[in-house]
Amino acid sequence: MDSTARSRVSSFDQTEINWDKLDKTKLYVVGAGLFTGVTVALYPISVIKTRIQVASKEIAQQSAFSTFKNILKVDGIPGLYRGFGTVITGAIPARIIFLTSLETTKAASLKIVEPFKLSEPVQAAIANGMGGLLASISSQAVFVPIDVVSQKLMVQGYSGYTKYNGGLDVARKLIKSDGVRGLYRGFGLSVMTYSPSSAVWWASYGSSQRIIWRFLGHAGDHQETVPSQWKIVGVQATGGIVAGAVASCITTPLDTIKTRLQVMDHDKPRQNAREVVKRLIAEDGWKGFYRGLGPRFLSMSMWGTTMIVSYEYLKRLCAKAE
Repeated sequence: MDSTARSRVSSFDQTEINWDKLDKTKLYVVGAGLFTGVTVALYPISVIKTRIQVASKEIAQQSAFSTFKNILKVDGIPGLYRGFGTVITGAIPARIIFLTSLETTKAASLKIVEPFKLSEPVQAAIANGMGGLLASISSQAVFVPIDVVSQKLMVQGYSGYTKYNGGLDVARKLIKSDGVRGLYRGFGLSVMTYSPSSAVWWASYGSSQRIIWRFLGHAGDHQETVPSQWKIVGVQATGGIVAGAVASCITTPLDTIKTRLQVMDHDKPRQNAREVVKRLIAEDGWKGFYRGLGPRFLSMSMWGTTMIVSYEYLKRLCAKAE
């Protein structure tokens, strides 16, 4: 084995654990608890982002902090967790689908690109990007209905939106009004938003990690030492922040349109995506598409960083004994 190969074993192979080396049952059980905790911590940011995206022009011009204070004033702490039960119920099966698809696709993609002798950052970007794309597409069947119901609960009673008696009441009224397709409002836009967002996030994360490792001297033929656990966590966290910044800037316009479509009251005339776009431009110009960018960037960066550090820790925890 040459020195370059040895350095790759020392750095990259020590910081990543492949799917075939994981105890899947332990991963799913421990992961459900771990990601529930992360969701509890970061869920209020999603509520604030959604409120800003659906607000009238005057209210939308307020800062995220003003929206936060207003929610606390009107509804207290529970207001920051509207729709949380629905999200948690659907998140567990959706996460299982997502993670399984992500890891298996990453492994398959790496084998496909390996013969092309591409650089480590490029290989990681392609494999992670494909994994994130297909994982998002495969999990949307569960995520979209949960998204629709939870977002309606987030904005109920706000700016004239209908009030509900929980997630089941939302689902019942949607099905009564529009049939099952009512639960899949904005499905196309969700796929167009979350799938590229997931692909961009994972591609940015994978490639930025490799670039950071190179910058720290862990990808050259002179470096054979194994990075410390704190250094590994630091690099993964930084990669998560970079990925969140890139993905939020690219996908916020589609997310704003999607959110508006999904929270429309079922008893009012339905708008299509084109009409939503026209209304946004009329209300706020092109900057209207970036409503909630601050909370979305914060959400994607904080969620992404917390999620990836937790997930990488989870993988180390669930690795099979050699």
